Amino acid sequence: MKLPSFTVALLLAASPLIAADEMTVLLDWFVNPNHGPIIIAQEKGYFADQNLDVTAIAPADPSDPPKLVAAGKADLAISYQPQLHLQIHEGLPLKRVGTLVATPLNCLLALEDGPIKSPADLAGKKVGFSVGGVEEAVLGAILRHNGVAPDDVELVNVNWSLSPSLMSGQVDAVIGAFRNFELNQMKIEEIEGTCFFVEEEGLPPYDELIYVANSDSMGKDMIARFLAATEQATQYIVNNPQESWALFSGTSAELQDELNALAWADTIPRFALRPAAMDAGRYAAFETFLNEAGLIPSQNSVSKIAIDVTAD
Repeated sequence: MKLPSFTVALLLAASPLIAADEMTVLLDWFVNPNHGPIIIAQEKGYFADQNLDVTAIAPADPSDPPKLVAAGKADLAISYQPQLHLQIHEGLPLKRVGTLVATPLNCLLALEDGPIKSPADLAGKKVGFSVGGVEEAVLGAILRHNGVAPDDVELVNVNWSLSPSLMSGQVDAVIGAFRNFELNQMKIEEIEGTCFFVEEEGLPPYDELIYVANSDSMGKDMIARFLAATEQATQYIVNNPQESWALFSGTSAELQDELNALAWADTIPRFALRPAAMDAGRYAAFETFLNEAGLIPSQNSVSKIAIDVTAD
């Protein structure tokens, strides 16, 4: 028997609303344009459309988020593909479940009017870095690709002061600078920089920013819905760059400056258009690179490193 429309309406009104699934996402740093799809998905209601209540948290220590996810303290963390390979070999139960920024952002940064016209000019020079291990391996690969022995370059730990150390002349170049931030920071200071892109200088391409989950306890359905929402947000950003910037920057006065505006424009082409999609060859190639660089003792299969949560 078909119920009258007003009866259906009364029944719906009397039914309890289904509570949204709560989800905690740990950022890799304070909120910045790299996190655009997450913030836009929140502001546009795309998470709510996927029945998700997402809380994004900036860490006190950028190294903590993957460890907290491994310990079951959060559902997702934003991390970096190179670090994920190392962390899995260290025994952390982590797996890549999605991609946020699908190209390297890292670059070898030098002064445009300085003596470094190519990485080959770094012989006998100083290079600043912030994080040892992967960055040293990346620099070593760049140097060898350009015919320079790594021992011919002096490494200087500049403690996250990448562009200032370069602009002040403390070092001749820096590795680990993000092409969408440090390069723009120098431009604002009216000092032009030159980025040598790591993927063009002997490094296998990789995903800069990824989502990692606990490989033992991840909720695949919830993560798939999260990725669907961020995919929709990325489409909105690409189609509406100015409107999305206004929406993004409107969430905090701290975002409303020239550096973030420039970084926003430079980051848009690098967002993963299909965040759930996985390039198995990319993860296998980088695992091989790290093994040959002596940073990992063996090579894991791709299935131990990354997964497409929508494929199962």
